[in-house]
Amino acid sequence: MNILVLCTGNSARSILGEVILGHLGAGRITAFSAGSQPKGAVHPGALRLLAAKGFDVSALHSKSWNVFCAPDAPEIDLAITVCGSAAGEACPVFPGTPLRAHWGLPDPAAVTGDDAAVDAAFAQTWDWLTMRANALLALPFETMAPADLQARLAEIGQMEGAA
Repeated sequence: MNILVLCTGNSARSILGEVILGHLGAGRITAFSAGSQPKGAVHPGALRLLAAKGFDVSALHSKSWNVFCAPDAPEIDLAITVCGSAAGEACPVFPGTPLRAHWGLPDPAAVTGDDAAVDAAFAQTWDWLTMRANALLALPFETMAPADLQARLAEIGQMEGAA
C-alpha cells in the first residue's frame, strides 16, 4: 500500500508520519509525505527527534503534493491529512483512486519556547502518530473492503490527540 501523508508545510507532522509509517509498515507500506504549500525545509525539531531515534534524515525534504500528480508518480492508495488546513483544501487528483483519511493533530512546529518545549511537542506528535500507525497496521487492510477500511481510518483519526 502506498500512503501519502499530507500537511500544509510538509515540515513536521507529515514528515514524522512518513517516517513512522515507512518504518513500522516496512514490507506492507511505502510511505511518502508532501504539502500544499511546502516550507522547503524540514523543521529542526523533527530533525532532532528523528536523529535521536536513529533515523537517517539526509533524504528527507519538504515537497509539494504536486510531485504526486505527475504521470510517473507512484500510485497512491491512501492519502492521510494530518492538519486541518490541508484537510480543508481541495487536494489535487492523484493517480489511482486513493482512499482519504484525516488524522488531525496539533502542530508541533507552532510551539514556541526553548528547544526542550519544542522537542516535547514533537515527541508527543510522534507518540500520537505511532499509535495511529499501529492501529492501521493491526488491520488486515490488504483484504478489507474499501468502505470498511474507510470507516476504520475515520475511527483511527479520532484517537487521543485528535485536533
